[in-house]
Amino acid sequence: MNKKALSAEGRRKAVLSAVLAVICVIYVLPVLAVVINSFKLNTFVKTDTFALPFGEMWADMDNFIKGMTFGNYPFINSVKYSVIITLLSTALILLCTSMAAWYIARVNSLFCKGLYFLCVFSMVVPFQMVMYTLSKTADKLKLNTPWTIPIVYLGFGAGLAIFMFVGFVKSIPLEIEEAAAIDGCGPLRTYFSVVLPMLKPTMISVGILEIMWVWNDYLLPSLVLNITKYRTIPIHIQYLKGSYGTVDLGATMALILLSIIPVIVFYLTCQKHIIKGVAAGAVKG
Repeated sequence: MNKKALSAEGRRKAVLSAVLAVICVIYVLPVLAVVINSFKLNTFVKTDTFALPFGEMWADMDNFIKGMTFGNYPFINSVKYSVIITLLSTALILLCTSMAAWYIARVNSLFCKGLYFLCVFSMVVPFQMVMYTLSKTADKLKLNTPWTIPIVYLGFGAGLAIFMFVGFVKSIPLEIEEAAAIDGCGPLRTYFSVVLPMLKPTMISVGILEIMWVWNDYLLPSLVLNITKYRTIPIHIQYLKGSYGTVDLGATMALILLSIIPVIVFYLTCQKHIIKGVAAGAVKG
């Protein structure tokens, strides 16, 4: 390769790096605005949105205290219900969809193919099309508590999870499961002892994506839950309103920051597993 070609390749990489840097800044800017304004007095949030909170703008920890003590609903309860819903929903989705995906991938029948395509099709159905019917059905079936709403999340999270799990299961040699059957393993023991350990990369990837979705979700809990008793963190933030609908933006930004810190830390810690899981599930489709 001559010097002219190397120079052109270097310029191409430099331009690509610059474009990606600009895109990165655009994505990071809203998060930076939340961090800055969470330490700023409410009167300066609207007028000096991107100014650093120095001098008279500095609010110290007042916004965090005000946000957590606003109204008559404890913020710690919202944190508790968000954790319960997120963990139960993710665990239910991982267990049920991985077992269903294993069955779909191994049983070559018209029913399994139809079920798989229905699950994939559910990924493109907008939630707004079914939210009112869903809310009414959830009330009738008593799925309006933090301990039962994971069943609703299972229905909406199954599409992506089954799609990823089926792709990975098809890449697992069938001979491994046949050897387990020869050794006397039944279907359940084969799944938990043989298949489940091999699903770890995709299991971690799906778990990360589902946790981020459920933790940040506002619309589904607001439609299904009895919000006078149960409020997740996004719903609690929505209720930071004073008289005549005024909103304390400083306190709102403070609670938004508290809610996104666990997700950001969790994602940065586990992001490599997402890439591994997606790549592993893409071996065979």
